[in-house]
Amino acid sequence: MATRRNVLVMGVAAATALALAACGATADKNEGGSGNDGKPVSGLRIMVPNTPGGGYDTTARTAAKVMEDAKIATGVQVFNLPGAGGTVGLQRTVNEKGNGKLAMQMGLGVVGASYTSKSAATLTQTTPLAKLIEEAGAIVVPKDSPYKTINDLVAAWKANPKGIAVGGGSSPGGPDHLLPMQLAKTVGIDPKQVNFVSYDGGGELLPAVLGGKVAFGASGFGEFLDQVEAGQIRVLAVTSEAPIDALKDVPTLKSAGIDLVFTNWRGIVAPPGISDADKKVWIDVLTKMHDSEEWKAELKKRGWTDAFVTGDEFGTFLTEQDKAVADVLKQLGLA
Repeated sequence: MATRRNVLVMGVAAATALALAACGATADKNEGGSGNDGKPVSGLRIMVPNTPGGGYDTTARTAAKVMEDAKIATGVQVFNLPGAGGTVGLQRTVNEKGNGKLAMQMGLGVVGASYTSKSAATLTQTTPLAKLIEEAGAIVVPKDSPYKTINDLVAAWKANPKGIAVGGGSSPGGPDHLLPMQLAKTVGIDPKQVNFVSYDGGGELLPAVLGGKVAFGASGFGEFLDQVEAGQIRVLAVTSEAPIDALKDVPTLKSAGIDLVFTNWRGIVAPPGISDADKKVWIDVLTKMHDSEEWKAELKKRGWTDAFVTGDEFGTFLTEQDKAVADVLKQLGLA
């Protein structure tokens, strides 16, 4: 049977049937603000719209560190503004119209949350800067879980869908919600029977998994690497097409006989109405970061897939994702 790819990257496959402070700031090229004089750019801020410790937070802080280490930018500030699946941060970004020093780390989760939270602010109002990475999902359990394999878990889940709680670090409509819903449908469980518990980012999901508040978690595998290495968490399967170097002994869903592939992504947007000069500063900084050896090393270390596109190309991608996720959520009765 042909493989059915349920991949939420470049749109959702139809076959799934699922599913701050300163305004108007501009870069000052005379003080290293534009990077055109060879000096590191200064004064940039990256907002993370959920709690510390999650995928957005890790990505933003890694990017900022690479910018500093590669002398691309200096004094990059990363700060968290959690709430409502990322839409509190999204509203702040839209409200900061014209602020060329601010950007928001985001991804598929914010796309979905903008619908399920009925956000007045939308991603289509922002200025697209760059898509950075793609990342496979993972199905994880605590070290003392009775489920030793993904098929053990699926058998128990099918026997008692409502009694097996799954946690995700995103709101309904985000990747950590769409992944278990698609997994449920693939293995023959009605998604409406799934007992999904939403957490605001991987930083909140992790203690829920470790503490047994949920039977298993579904999120980006990079969220759990430290705990996997420490022996606190076991990864039962990853959702990529091929095995992941960072988790060499972990099977893919496909290799375990479950016909599902799922990929998440993360990018960066700026407020609406920023100047062309400020947009260019951000895209130049992100491009230099992407091209650096330091960033390439981080991609390898964290198992992230390079998915770098900028500007209008990223804007087209965002528009496609917005429509695709909206269609899925309507089918699930969530939008």
